[in-house]
Formats: sequence, C-alpha cells, structure tokens
Amino acid sequence: MIDRYALRYFLAVVDNGNFSRAAAQVNVAQPTLSVGIAKLEKKLGVRLFHRTSKRVHLTPEGTRFLNHARTIENEFNAAESAVRAEGSAEQLRVGLLNSIATDYIDGAIKRAGKPMGQVEFVEGSERQLANHLARGRVDIALTLVGRGGDRFLEETLYEEGYALALASDHPLAKEDMIPAEALGNEIMMVRRHCEALSETSRHFTERGVRPFFAFRSTDDDKILKMVACGLGITVMPQGHEAAGVVRPKMLGFDIRRKIGVAFGHHKEALAQTSHPVIDAFRAGASSVLVDLAIKP
Repeated sequence: MIDRYALRYFLAVVDNGNFSRAAAQVNVAQPTLSVGIAKLEKKLGVRLFHRTSKRVHLTPEGTRFLNHARTIENEFNAAESAVRAEGSAEQLRVGLLNSIATDYIDGAIKRAGKPMGQVEFVEGSERQLANHLARGRVDIALTLVGRGGDRFLEETLYEEGYALALASDHPLAKEDMIPAEALGNEIMMVRRHCEALSETSRHFTERGVRPFFAFRSTDDDKILKMVACGLGITVMPQGHEAAGVVRPKMLGFDIRRKIGVAFGHHKEALAQTSHPVIDAFRAGASSVLVDLAIKP
C-alpha cells in the first residue's frame, strides 16, 4: 500500500523540479523528502526520477505513474472536501494571480451584485496557483492562461499588453509611444513577480539601456504609488492604473498575456455552470476589454 505522504512528496518534486523546493512546499526537511521518495521507488520497484545537479526529470516509469498519482491525490482531496462540506454551505476557494490589477478584482466583485457565499481567496504566483489547483487546495484560479499546456481546463477572459508607468508630470508623460533608448537616464523600479521580467530586461539591454533600480517589490499597488510620487518608472500590464500615473506604450515591446479562469480537476463542472464569483470575473472582463480598447 502506498502512503499518501509519499504521493505528496512525489507530486511536489514533479511540480517544483527539485528536491529542496519540493521539501519547502510540503513543509519537511529535504532528507526526509528524499527518504520518502526512495521508499516509494522501492515499493514500486522502479526509479521515478533522473537526478542531476540542477534539476530532476521523470523517468518513463515516473511519467506513467504521474497520472495515477494525480488521480489518487485528487480523489483524496475530493473526499476531504465532501466530508468538510457535509451539513454546511458550499465553499469556493479561489486563487488570485498576484500580478492582476487590484481594480479589476475589486470591480468584478462589486459588479456581481449578489451574495458570494463562503469564498476564500488565496493569492500567489502562477506556479504557486498551479500547485494549489493540482492538489485541490484551491478550486479555481484567476491566472495566466493559454500558455501552451493542457494541465487544467481554462476559460480566457481577456488579453492585455504591457506599457510603461510614469508620473503624470514626467517630461515624457504626454507621449503615446516611447522608445527604450529615451529612458537611458531614468530611475526604474522592478516588479519581481512580473512574468515578462526577462523579456523586459532583454528589451532594454539589447538597446543599450541599463538603468539604476531604486526599488524592488512584489506589491503592484505600492509600485504604482512610488511611480506617482516620482521615485521612478516601471513596466506593467496595461490593466494597472492609479491616480497620478500615465501609461504610454513602449516602442517595439509587443509582449501580451491572457488572463482567465483555470479550473481544478475536481471542479471542472463549474465551467459549464453559473457561480457568483466566476460570473463576476466574466462581467469584469467585459469592462476591461472596453478600457483596453480605447488606450493608445
């Protein structure tokens, strides 16, 4: 009989790509996780991973085992959810990508206009939310979609590009399009959680722009306030707005992203039904598309 903890260790290694991050995710020491994986391999009589100094990769046997492991873990989660929900109102756990504009989330919820019921919101990065979905820790996630994988059932809500964020009294604030070369002497701020961070860095570097960075944060609302007070400039998805901040485009920077709802395997039925939270996101997306369409 396979112990559940061994399945959780195995899936954590698959999702994180190495043993140290996997151990942190399941809250055990790395040697403990390694021993658990070794015991699982011994019980199955096969090697599940090819181990290298930088990353671990599934063996063919590990790949075959993966689908079974996810199915078993999802059944565990579904059973636990059913027991918890017995005799109580249905709960929905919603993951929120930490780079989505707060205004969109707030506006979507306000537009719902009806009781949400018992809803728990969990913020995280794209990878964290994917892990939560896989383990049944959240039921749906408002996150990046259309990334080329088919791990989860997805519904695209809207698409947006990236633009500069400048103080409204910045010398370039009235420009609709600004080349990176014009920003060589600017002080900038880094959004550490930005999924387009490497592309943004490459865009500037290829044009000989190596700015001084005054601030680094994963809090977009704080970044916007820093921009508004004139500390520096940054690059953000178009949906982010704030008083005292203008959003001109950057010449030649055409990266885009899709935002949508990803459904956990145990909650795929929600894609075909109406739920106040999902309906709110859908309604909010219509407003976002109108707003983005009128931007330069």
